[in-house]
Amino acid sequence: MKEPRWKEAEFEEIEYEPTSIKELLVEMKNISELMVDLAYSAILFNNSDIAGEVKYLEVHIEKLNYQIRIMAMLAARTTEDAEKLSGILQMAEATKMISGAAGDMVKLLSVKLKHPLLPRILKESDEMIKKMVVGGDSAAVEKSLPELHVASETGVRIIALRRGNRWFYSPKDVALKKGDVMLGVGPEEGLEQLDKFLKGKVGVLE
Repeated sequence: MKEPRWKEAEFEEIEYEPTSIKELLVEMKNISELMVDLAYSAILFNNSDIAGEVKYLEVHIEKLNYQIRIMAMLAARTTEDAEKLSGILQMAEATKMISGAAGDMVKLLSVKLKHPLLPRILKESDEMIKKMVVGGDSAAVEKSLPELHVASETGVRIIALRRGNRWFYSPKDVALKKGDVMLGVGPEEGLEQLDKFLKGKVGVLE
């Protein structure tokens, strides 16, 4: 049985890649915010696919935090430098704690919850969340979300797009490619409609 993607990522070798600490902190902030939204959604809709994305992002945050620590150590040449960089390390550690909390949240999916409030929330909810993959035969390939009129045709908003190991948090200007993974929020009917289109089962959104 193949290991889940997040489990494989845990054993991948971490390679140091020189970049700016600011860019890493911004990415960690964006990812941690996305993780909280995904974790709540995974629990609310009992969605193991979304939970897997949360676990993968938790591993990714760990690696980004490692990169920041390495860069801070390389940059610190004096006590004054170390004092300035300590604040950055604290920010990175706080972000890692948020991601860890989101990772702990999705562990609830392995527990059979019987709280009477949960079924009522699910029943009354107008929106759901779904993980969708762009197929090679889809008419969506090489087109952007605005070109496809995804929001107006389906009522679905795409909150994030993953291409390999790269995440796009505002993917409206991104031309879609085969294998892109999208996380959509919207009405169940619209999500199913969009999923079929992205898989190439239907030729148009209508």
